[in-house]
Amino acid sequence: MEIKFYTKLYIDESEGRGRGVFTKNNLDPMTTIEISSVLALTPEARELLEQTELYNYIFEWGVDKKQCCVAWGYISIYNHSFEPNCDYFMSYEDSTITIKTIKTIKAGEELTINYNGEIDNKNKLWFDVN
Repeated sequence: MEIKFYTKLYIDESEGRGRGVFTKNNLDPMTTIEISSVLALTPEARELLEQTELYNYIFEWGVDKKQCCVAWGYISIYNHSFEPNCDYFMSYEDSTITIKTIKTIKAGEELTINYNGEIDNKNKLWFDVN
């Protein structure tokens, strides 16, 4: 399987949110930004990770959402937005997460995803949103 990574990304400070992922170029909607492999972990391992700082960087994983995964690349650094400009797609079969743009994005703009897993899901998160 080919793993893709859009090379015009960079990590920078995101005002009030720590680090974030930004783009050096203008991007059209439905541009694949990143396809990253993941390390899928058991429900037991998830329970342990949820007691650490890694809890804020893991994704629920599996059809029943009982597992978790650690994603490589920039995946775990994308910040949350209820009005995201990117979406993520999980492939349990390939053990990958793909990030695609869903809006036109200008050079220098931060790339964001909705942590709730659906771009229009406005449910409360496990942390306070600025």
